[in-house]
Amino acid sequence: MKIFQEGDRVHLMDHKGRQYSLTLKPGETFQYSGEIIPHDELIGKSDGSLVSFSRGKAMLALYPTLSEYTLKMPRGAQVLYPKDLAIICMWADVYPGARVFEAGIGSGALTLALLRAVGERGQVVSYEIRDDFANIALKNIARYHGATPNFTLHKRDAYEGILEEGQEGQPWFDRVILDLPEPWRVVTHAATALRLGGMYLSFVPTIPQVMKTVEAIQDSGQFGESETFETLYRTWNIKGRSVRPDHRMIAHSGFITVARKVEKGMWNNHPLHSDPDLEKE
Repeated sequence: MKIFQEGDRVHLMDHKGRQYSLTLKPGETFQYSGEIIPHDELIGKSDGSLVSFSRGKAMLALYPTLSEYTLKMPRGAQVLYPKDLAIICMWADVYPGARVFEAGIGSGALTLALLRAVGERGQVVSYEIRDDFANIALKNIARYHGATPNFTLHKRDAYEGILEEGQEGQPWFDRVILDLPEPWRVVTHAATALRLGGMYLSFVPTIPQVMKTVEAIQDSGQFGESETFETLYRTWNIKGRSVRPDHRMIAHSGFITVARKVEKGMWNNHPLHSDPDLEKE
């Protein structure tokens, strides 16, 4: 059983599923629509408790899931949607113990997902050049994950290179994941930083960005299995005999491009890499 403690981030959920976030501090109160509830009444209760406001309004008190937390946490930059965070971790194959490079920390949503995926044995190294973004992200990460000795944030520009390396200058990272406006400028750096078989992934909102990125991947001669796609998220209304898709959905948010580092000089000339239909044209 999880018990709410001072400093915890808690969500209060009403009967319509709307959630309101607060950080528990003794002596403070949470106000909603003319009603209040002291934080002291929440501290010591268990996750999933039903709590009452001053005039009788009831809400559920919950520890937010990672998905819920990322949507409600303070923002400096636009966060990635949970649908993309989940797909990124799967398609980049971020596993427990992996060493992951990330550039463009934003508000920290992707970093939170990566830290959970790599676990205590893994490492996440992030580059961010904007102090305001970095400060917000660090607070969001600390509030959710607590101490993170396996996370390092540098004020560096990924366009200028990826500096971390293993022994004798060997590639150090298992995964490179980018949420930057111009990821094609990092492709050659990623090829140097990634071990053979390592995964590259970038997230961008427009097709012109995708085209430049894929061109850079192909020109590098060091990546194979390149693929670009987007994800759509549509919920359904299921109430008795009323079963239909909801009128609104989270459709396009961005394009994900993935590729895998392979031995240089082998892939572009390999017969399996050519497209017979294109050759006929």
